[in-house]
Amino acid sequence: MSSTPAGSADTNLPRSGPSAFDAHHPPERDLLDDCVHCGFCLPTCPTYQLWGEEMDSPRGRIYLMDLAEKGDIALEGSFATHIDRCLGCMACVTACPSGVQYDRLLESVRPQVERNVPRDRGDTLFRDAIFALFPYKRRLRVAAVPGALFQRLVRVPAVRKFVDAGTQRLRGTRFARLAALESLLPPVTVKEAFATLPAVTPAVGQRRARVALLSGCVQDVFFHRVNEATVRVLAAEGADVLVPRDQQCCGALELHAGREPSALFRARRTISLFERLLDSGVDHVVTNVAGCGSSMKEYGHLLADDPVWAARAAAFSASVRDVHEVLADLLADGAPRAPRNPVAARVAYHDACHLGHAQGVRTQPRDVLRSVPGVEVVDIPEAALCCGSAGIYNMVMPDAADELGARKAAGVRSVAPDVVVTANPGCLLQMRKHLGPDVPLLHPVELLDASIRGTAACEWR
Repeated sequence: MSSTPAGSADTNLPRSGPSAFDAHHPPERDLLDDCVHCGFCLPTCPTYQLWGEEMDSPRGRIYLMDLAEKGDIALEGSFATHIDRCLGCMACVTACPSGVQYDRLLESVRPQVERNVPRDRGDTLFRDAIFALFPYKRRLRVAAVPGALFQRLVRVPAVRKFVDAGTQRLRGTRFARLAALESLLPPVTVKEAFATLPAVTPAVGQRRARVALLSGCVQDVFFHRVNEATVRVLAAEGADVLVPRDQQCCGALELHAGREPSALFRARRTISLFERLLDSGVDHVVTNVAGCGSSMKEYGHLLADDPVWAARAAAFSASVRDVHEVLADLLADGAPRAPRNPVAARVAYHDACHLGHAQGVRTQPRDVLRSVPGVEVVDIPEAALCCGSAGIYNMVMPDAADELGARKAAGVRSVAPDVVVTANPGCLLQMRKHLGPDVPLLHPVELLDASIRGTAACEWR
């Protein structure tokens, strides 16, 4: 294979001038030099698979970073375009035989783009609107009321036909993102949106663990049933579950979009809240959202140069566990504490990118699912390829996200599952959009909870 991207010059040329990056956490030269441009990342990169464009591959983007660091190109224009097109799925990190830390490089470059590259007014307003809503649980609850009304109205065939015609007309226009938003609306009930979890749920029987649950923002409002199932399952397996009342967004959505200052503010606030519980004897901070977990496990790195927060962030990150990791550890102690009712089902498991690639949590969810008698866990073709959700990607890049969503849906259908499970709300919404209502979609803990309670059939529909 070529040692440089196709059609490119030698990346070892000396710098031409000052770096295009500002002085705040630019991509590190050592990390850029780790890439040998072998191309093992290409088959796993969603945008390269879509377009076959070198600069829309990880090695191509690293080449652009190299050029910008040497002062050969500016951040505006092509550089920002190709960085924006990256989903941040981190499949390339898993695939790379050289251990290139593309996650670290992207983490440093996205804030550079946000700080230094002006966006057009429409793009700015749309992104600002997203971040004025989604990290705020109270605002999401207010938005859930008209959302629930809208979903009632579109059940009327004439209204549905009118809405579908309108969204179709928006496709291909500057308002295409609005059509994408409508198509991704989760099933909304006002009751669920305003429900709250108990502050303390005691373990069933002898206590084996004591955990604090991140309830999340989008997760708690639109997927509250997943949080309820998580609490029940953890308690059934012998864990006390604490849910702090005053918790807010962990900053994951902003972090993945390069909005560093607000993301780090939320990280510090999250650490401050949960470390009080950790100091009181809580074993782990648990999350059931892949994107939140990957960010919280990175707080130690993100705040490493902050003398006030570095040690606190490192200790916090060391305490964070995905719910499947906790359940797998409890199962490793022996037979499940909570009896499982058999579920005769073919279950397709989709690896959420921020769980599989970013956190390396792959076997635990499958082990947890296989603890249910009768469950057959099957993998989906092109399992490493992102479904197109990727934080806010399916809202800001709807065309590319739709292509990836359709591709993922075809892979799901090819294994003929009775139910599909995945551990991220964005993936659930994206796959629901492209699979339609025929295939039930669940978080893995929902299936486990239904088995424990003996309500599998009704929980799925």
